[in-house]
Amino acid sequence: MTAAPTMAAQDSTRRELMTGVLQKQGAAIALVLMVAVAWLLFPRFGSLDNLRDIALQSSFLAIIALGMTFVIITGGIDLSVGSVYALGGVLAAYGSQWGFLVALLLPLAVCGLIGLINGLLVAKTGMAPFIVTLASLLFARGLLLAITTEGATTYKIPEGEAFVELGRGTLFGFGYPVFIAAALCLIGGLLLRRTRFGQAVFATGGSEQSAKLMGLPVARTKVTVYVMSGVLSGLAGALTAAYLQSGVTVIGVGLELDAISVVVIGGTLLTGGMGTILGTVIGVGIRTVIQNVINQIGTLDSNYQSVVSGAFLLVVVVLQRSLARTTARR
Repeated sequence: MTAAPTMAAQDSTRRELMTGVLQKQGAAIALVLMVAVAWLLFPRFGSLDNLRDIALQSSFLAIIALGMTFVIITGGIDLSVGSVYALGGVLAAYGSQWGFLVALLLPLAVCGLIGLINGLLVAKTGMAPFIVTLASLLFARGLLLAITTEGATTYKIPEGEAFVELGRGTLFGFGYPVFIAAALCLIGGLLLRRTRFGQAVFATGGSEQSAKLMGLPVARTKVTVYVMSGVLSGLAGALTAAYLQSGVTVIGVGLELDAISVVVIGGTLLTGGMGTILGTVIGVGIRTVIQNVINQIGTLDSNYQSVVSGAFLLVVVVLQRSLARTTARR
C-alpha cells in the first residue's frame, strides 16, 4: 500500500532536483555543450589564436555586463551603457594627448557622473529607470557627437603612447583587457556575495519596501549601482579605444541590449532580487561563442548573430518564468 506514494515522492524529488540544477547551472551546461559541438565541427574553433580572440571579444562586454548585473539585481535597468561606452572611448582618445592618466580618468569621471545622475533621479525622485536611462542614452550619444563635430572628427591615440599598451599589451598571449575583466568580475562577485552592500543589493531587488523597513540604505544602494554601471561602461570604452588606437564614434549602438541579454541568460531575473556574476560571465561566453561560430560558418550574414541571440534570450526568459513558477508551487 505504501509503494505508490513512495514512488510518487521519489519522482517529485527528482523533478525538484532537475529544476534546481536547471535554475542554477542551465547556462553553464548550455555553454559547455555549445563549446563541445563547435570544437568538433570547426577545427579552427579550438585553436589557441581563436580562443584568445574569444576571450578578448568577451572582455569588453563582460565589464559592461558586470555593472548591468548589479543594476538589474536591484530591480532597475540601464539603457545608457551603449552610448556611455562609445562616449568613454572618444573621451579616452581625446584625453590621450595629455598623457596616460587623463586618457584613463577623463572617461571614468564623465561616465561616472552620468551614472550618478541616473542613480539620483531613480533613487530620489522615483522616476522609472527605463525613462531616466533612455534620456541618458540620448544625452551621452549627443555629447559624443558634439565632441566629434557630428562624428566628422576621429581622435587618434598617438603611436607609442603608454595608454595604447593598456588595450594592446599581452600577458601569456592574452590581452590585458582579459585580465582586467577577470579581476573586476572576481571583485564584483566578492562584493555581491561577501559584503553588506551586496546584501543590500539583493534586498532592494527582492522587496524594496521590506529593505527600507530593515533599515537598509536603499537609495544609496541604487545610486551606487548606477555609478558603477557608468564607470564600468566608460572603462570598457577606454580599453576599446586603447585597443583600436582611436575613439570610434559609431560603436556601442544596441550594446545595451547585448548587456541585458547576457545578464538574463546568466540567470539574473529581470524582476530583481536574484543573480550572480559567474552567471553573467557564462552569459557573455555564450553570446561570444555564438558570434564566433557564425563567423566560422562564413556563409551566414552577421545579422544572424542578433537572430540567434534574440531567440536564445527568449527561450531563457520563458524557462526562467516556468522554473520560477515551479519553485513557487513547491
